[in-house]
Amino acid sequence: MFHRKFSVEHNKSHGLTSSSNAPTFSEALRQGAEVYQKLKSLAKKKYGQSAGNVGDEGGVAPDIQTAEEALDLITEAIEQAGYTGQINIAMDVASSEFYKEDAKKYDLDFKNPDSDPTKWITYEELADQYKKLAEKYPIVSIEDPFAEDDWEAWSYFYKTSDFQIVGDDLTVTNPIRIKKAIELKSCNSLLLKVNQIGTLTESIQAAKDSFAAGWGVMVSHRSGETEDVTIADIVGMLKHSLLIGTQP
Repeated sequence: MFHRKFSVEHNKSHGLTSSSNAPTFSEALRQGAEVYQKLKSLAKKKYGQSAGNVGDEGGVAPDIQTAEEALDLITEAIEQAGYTGQINIAMDVASSEFYKEDAKKYDLDFKNPDSDPTKWITYEELADQYKKLAEKYPIVSIEDPFAEDDWEAWSYFYKTSDFQIVGDDLTVTNPIRIKKAIELKSCNSLLLKVNQIGTLTESIQAAKDSFAAGWGVMVSHRSGETEDVTIADIVGMLKHSLLIGTQP
């Protein structure tokens, strides 16, 4: 499976696409590149020329206010590229960024210094929001839906949804945290970042443990990396999926 991180960035969250029905990797790559170009054009058309500017991961950042607005933009880009029904949507929520640990709630208005605490929501309410979005958009995968140490929320979501639930901040490619996530049934997919754990040996062990638990594994770049091709060799070795964040 090929995942293209050409995100529409809303706060710290990202929308991705997942080319799950392409017959080959090269076809999936082509589809992702075409949708990416449509997305940039749409962003500039709707939000002004500056909306086509991209960050270090290739994501456009128009002035959007809601998750629905971002998902509408991605869905329209998929449609204009002619891939409706062939390309699904994955989300990287990065929810640790808006988790209020003392209150054990999530603040969706966290960039507002005067955010109203009475509007912070529980993990159950946040889970319901994900499910409602999935009723409207073809969302199949959610990365970091809850804060990295909100283990109870992850286990609840695992039991009550059928998404691919990807651990990144939760697992940090660390075999010890992966073991805990397996035991608690916290997620069903690993985002593997070699330079997150630091060694190939530990990365391979993290992948083996995840495969043994029936998880999926996505090998991922990290922000600020070079264009070195080692990541492709690791994907080939593991024979699994790839998540990239720079423009193809």
